[in-house]
Amino acid sequence: MFRRLLSTFVLTYLSILAGLSIVVGWLLRDDDARPRVLLAIGAAAGIGMATSLLWSARLTGRWRRTLGRLSAAANKLGEGNAGQRVFGEGQDEIAEGVSAFNRMSERLDARIARLEEDRQQLRTILSGMVEGVVALDADQRILYANERATQLLGLPWQAPVGRRLWEVVRQRPLLDVVQRALDSSEPQREELGWSGSQVRSLTVHAARLPGLPPRGAVLVLHDTTELRRLERLRQEFVANVSHELKTPLSVIKVCIETLLDGAMDDPHHRRQFLEQLDSQSNRLHALILDLLSLARIESGNELFDFKAVPIGELVESCLERHRPRAEAKEQVVEIVSPPDDKSLVVWADEEALEQILDNLLDNAVKYTPKSGRVSIRWRREGGQLYLEVADTGIGIPESDLPRIFERFYRVDKARSREMGGTGLGLSIVKHLSQAMLGSVRADSRVGQGTTFTVSLPLAVSQ
Repeated sequence: MFRRLLSTFVLTYLSILAGLSIVVGWLLRDDDARPRVLLAIGAAAGIGMATSLLWSARLTGRWRRTLGRLSAAANKLGEGNAGQRVFGEGQDEIAEGVSAFNRMSERLDARIARLEEDRQQLRTILSGMVEGVVALDADQRILYANERATQLLGLPWQAPVGRRLWEVVRQRPLLDVVQRALDSSEPQREELGWSGSQVRSLTVHAARLPGLPPRGAVLVLHDTTELRRLERLRQEFVANVSHELKTPLSVIKVCIETLLDGAMDDPHHRRQFLEQLDSQSNRLHALILDLLSLARIESGNELFDFKAVPIGELVESCLERHRPRAEAKEQVVEIVSPPDDKSLVVWADEEALEQILDNLLDNAVKYTPKSGRVSIRWRREGGQLYLEVADTGIGIPESDLPRIFERFYRVDKARSREMGGTGLGLSIVKHLSQAMLGSVRADSRVGQGTTFTVSLPLAVSQ
C-alpha cells in the first residue's frame, strides 16, 4: 500500500520536473516568453498535483472499502459466525492482508468444526452412559446434565442448565457432598439413600475442576439400588441357609447326645430318637440336593436334553407317584383336560419337567386338607402349552403372592417346616421354567385354593 502511494507521488513529481525543465529551456531562448513560461509552470504543477490527488483518492477509496469489509468480517467472527470471507481488489499489501484473513478464517472454521464434532461425540458418549453426569460451575450452576442424571436426581427435563443445583435438588446430603468437593482438592464419595418419587440408593462421586480459584465440580452418579437389593438377598440367603441347616443339625446333635447318655439302652425310646435322626437327615439331604440343583440352574451349568415330550404320559406318570399320599388324606387327584389335548407334545427336558410337576403336586397335596381335590389340566394357546395344577387348599394371601418364588420364602414358616418343606421348591420351579424358555405364575384365594400355571413351548411339529 505504501509503496503504491510512494510510486504515485514519485511519478507525479517527475512529471512536474519534466515540465519545469522544458519551461526553463524556453526561458533561455526568449525573454518575452517568461509570462507564458510561468503560466505553463503553474499549469504543469496544477496538472501534476491534480493527477496525484485523483490517483490517491482512488487508492484511498479502494483501501477504505477493503478495510471496511475486513472490519465487518472480523466483527462477525467475533460474534461466532465462522466461515467469513473477504474479497479484495488489486495486488497490493491490502490484498495480501485480505488473503491472510481468508486463510485464517478457513483454518479457524476447520478448527471450530473439529471442536464441534468432538463436542457432539462427547455429548453422545455422556448421554449413552448408565451413570449420571452433572457439571457445575463455581457457583453450583448446572453447566451440563445427561439424561441419566435427570432421571436419577429427578431434575426438570426442560433444560436445568443455568439453574443452581440447590434450586432443583432438595436433598441436603447431595448438596453437602458438592460443597465438600468444591472446598477440597480430594475427590469425594458418598452413598446416599434417595427419597424422591422412587426410593433409590445412589453412590455419588464428586471432584473439583482444576484451576485456582476452583472453576466448578463434576458429579458422577451410580444407581446402586439393584446392587443393594442383591446384597440384601445374599445376606438373607446366607442367613436362611444357615438357619435351615442349623435346625436339622441341632435335632440330630440332641438325639445323638441323648442316645449316648443312655437312651440307646432303652428299646422303647431308642426307636423314637432313631426315627428323628432318620427324618432330620432326610430333610438335610433334601435341602442340600435342592441347593445344589438351584445353584446349577442359576449358574447356567445345568445341562438340558431338550426333546419332544408327550404331556399326557408325563402327567399321568407323576400323578401315580403322588396318588398314595393323596389317598392317605382322602383327597381326589384327577386329570381334567379334554381327551384331544392329551396328545400334545411339549419341547422340554423330560427330567426337568418331571421335577416341576413333582414340586407342584407335592405342594398341592401337602397344603390341601383332608377330602380336598387336586386337579391337573393343560391347554394349548398358539405355540405355548399352559399346564395348571390347582388345589382346594388353604390358599396364599395376596400380599405374599409376589414373593412365593423367592428362595426360602415361606407364607407360614412354622407350618412349612412342620410339613418338611425345604423352602426351595417353588424357586426351582421358576428357574427350571425360565431355563426351558417358559414361565410360571400363581393365582390364589385364602381358604379356596391355589392354581399354578406353567407355560412351555410346544414342539415344532405342532
